Amino acid sequence: MADLDKNKNSLDNKDQAWSARFAEPVAELVQRYTASVDFDKRMALVDIQGSLAHAEMLTAQKIISAEDFAAIQKGMAEIRSEIEAGSFVWELALEDVHLNIEARLTKLIGDAGKRLHTGRSRNDQVATDIRLWLRGAIDEIQAELTALRSGLLGLAEKHAETIMPGFTHLQVAQPITFGHHVMAYAEMFARDAERLADCRKRVNRLPLGAAALAGTSYPIDRERVAKTLGFDGVCQNSLDAVSDRDFAIEFCATASLVMTHISRLSEELIIWMSPRVGFVDLPDRFCTGSSIMPQKKNPDVPELARGKTGRVNGNLISLLTLMKGQPLAYNKDNQEDKEPLFDSADTLRDTLRIFADMVPHIQVKADVMRAAALQGFATATDLADYLVKKGLAFRDAHEAVAHAVKACSNKGCDLADLSLADLRAACDLGDKADLIGEDAFKVLTLEGSINSRNHVGGTAPEQVKKAIAAYRKNMK
Repeated sequence: MADLDKNKNSLDNKDQAWSARFAEPVAELVQRYTASVDFDKRMALVDIQGSLAHAEMLTAQKIISAEDFAAIQKGMAEIRSEIEAGSFVWELALEDVHLNIEARLTKLIGDAGKRLHTGRSRNDQVATDIRLWLRGAIDEIQAELTALRSGLLGLAEKHAETIMPGFTHLQVAQPITFGHHVMAYAEMFARDAERLADCRKRVNRLPLGAAALAGTSYPIDRERVAKTLGFDGVCQNSLDAVSDRDFAIEFCATASLVMTHISRLSEELIIWMSPRVGFVDLPDRFCTGSSIMPQKKNPDVPELARGKTGRVNGNLISLLTLMKGQPLAYNKDNQEDKEPLFDSADTLRDTLRIFADMVPHIQVKADVMRAAALQGFATATDLADYLVKKGLAFRDAHEAVAHAVKACSNKGCDLADLSLADLRAACDLGDKADLIGEDAFKVLTLEGSINSRNHVGGTAPEQVKKAIAAYRKNMK
């Protein structure tokens, strides 16, 4: 069992940022337990970006000298080069990305490096770094989401007139077009894009200047730093600035919704690809086989995306639970915010990227879809609507068509297969049977059904094409 009192390989007090306060060095196990550098070093470049903006402001406010700033710029350029080349040495004993970079800077430029931290704390520094990193991640994710949405529009346009059954309760409901079905996902992802853009507004506020929790006595210019870093403004309360992680939670909630939409699409692709349904096929590069069954072609990408949705949802719950019991202001608990956030952003970006590649290449089996739409009495509602237009109350029309469906079900035929006389008899309308004329068979066709729904939001091919054009215009 590890002994926390043994300090073998632990950091000497003189090397720690708080060294003078403590009588003994941090134990090795505690170092490993509390260190975050293994995962927060991915924020290194935004940490440098934030530090340079802070140093520039300190210089403008005459808090540090121009010579110190020049040395800091030179040292940071060297550190950036080392990080990008992969030669930077990350030390676990220095805990996190911030102290690693500061220690290297001080080694390179001496006392000027020690002056960089004037007027700030790691509390507002890390809050700034996370916001800078997440802002960039959101921009990348939006680009991938735009690519996926474009792919969906292209697929919908190609199949604006391809007929398939629409489902409720996974039972055949009414005929729709595959293009209309695809546009439902375009609608979902459009809302996701709006949420991401809205989330970015709240991410894009500068915490730097809040220092540890109360602000600083130095004559800093927070607005100058915000402008330099491209923030829309500054966090207005220093306590909230260092302890708030609402922006990360909001992003993870948004990511969960995007992944939920991906998961719903995945579920349908999995069902549609089954030989029992056979509506679509996916290119081989998005599938795998079986180690024992040579005939298998498994939709691994949709299945894994469906599974990863649970992972992203879990990250949201982790962050909500992390924050729920914290008093103001900053607490060490918040070190646990990064891994769920990073994982959600990475998972979402990668999932969107692969779906953007896969969706345009979905192979649609239009003949199978059409055959399925001819099953399950998909045009029964159209016959009921026909009778209503002839003067019958809707509930009476509904009942009459239900009688007809029951009769066809017993005979093993479709409504359109009946003769006019048989259709009238099956509807059991009595002296109103002559409401049904030869024109009734026009509404029982698949094309007649979908074309009749020619209004905004309807499945008619004309409306699908208008919706596609509108979405393309809005995405520009």
